[in-house]
Amino acid sequence: MRIPFRERNPVPIGLSAFAIIIVTLAIAMNLESIPFIAGGTTHTAAFKEAAGLKSGEEVRVAGVKVGKVTGLELDGDRVKVTFRVDDGVRLGARTEASIKIKTVLGSHFLSLEPKGTGKLGRSIPLERTHVPFEVVPAISRLTEQVSQINHKQVAQSFDVLSQTFQNSPEEIRASLQGLRRLSDTIASRDDDLHELTDKARNVTDLLADRNKDFERLIQDGDKVLQAVQARRAVIHQLLIRTVTLSQQVNALIRENQAQLKPMLDNLEKVNRILLKNQNNLDLILQRFGPFARQFSDVTGTGRWFDAWLQNLIPIPASIQDAPKNGGHAANGTRNGGTQRQPGTGNGNQGGGNPLPFLP
Repeated sequence: MRIPFRERNPVPIGLSAFAIIIVTLAIAMNLESIPFIAGGTTHTAAFKEAAGLKSGEEVRVAGVKVGKVTGLELDGDRVKVTFRVDDGVRLGARTEASIKIKTVLGSHFLSLEPKGTGKLGRSIPLERTHVPFEVVPAISRLTEQVSQINHKQVAQSFDVLSQTFQNSPEEIRASLQGLRRLSDTIASRDDDLHELTDKARNVTDLLADRNKDFERLIQDGDKVLQAVQARRAVIHQLLIRTVTLSQQVNALIRENQAQLKPMLDNLEKVNRILLKNQNNLDLILQRFGPFARQFSDVTGTGRWFDAWLQNLIPIPASIQDAPKNGGHAANGTRNGGTQRQPGTGNGNQGGGNPLPFLP
């Protein structure tokens, strides 16, 4: 009998879900380590020492990045470096590998030099690898050289040197005294020198931390230079056309110089007249505002416009007093009244009241 999903025990279901999530996260975090997903071919190379090479640094062929270092481990008395190379990169059977310094701040990269025919195997032997500097052999040779020094002969040479300089001239003694004072000065500034070296180390650490910023700055500068190089023909053509335009303008001025000079003289005269009447122009502009406002008030009543004629015709006192006695004003209007007649030109009727006209 099949048990429904809701009735099943949630504990094993939860544990299975957690196991699946953990496996999925592990695969996602190590996705580049899976050969059939990450792509490329994995090789190893044996070196006498790591020389500062780190996992994750670049693998280059002729200066071009073709992969990266995936691991370093100690294999007996040598270091085995594991690296991955992109597909399509041809490496011969005699390919050599070397660790090179990428920047002065301590970055390195693995350089491959394809040689020979055929195809490179999985490993590059020790005789075909190179490091920038072998520390252990250098220290060993230094120890051998120091052990071969004859201390008695050195002491005897110092005795002979002191006896030789015992009766030396004053100039040599002065130079030796100067060297002694110089050494004393350097010894007295030992703390300052230590502080200077510590600050220099801080500066180098800061530069090492900003290595990626420097690389990005150089890459951006390279992009700018590439853009300028790509626009080189356009800029060159623009400069040529600018020179041609200037030549044409100069020719135009030379050809029309006879007409341009009188025109410029007349323009100068007009400018002097305008400057001379600047006050009048300012007064016109000041008075034009009230005029325009009053004119718009007069003509803003539709198809009529208003006019005011003050004391055009003398009106007898008897007519002015007629409204008081109940009479009528001349032409059928009351005193103080207004008459609108379209298309007429009659004057003021009613003793000083506005009379509108049609235009």
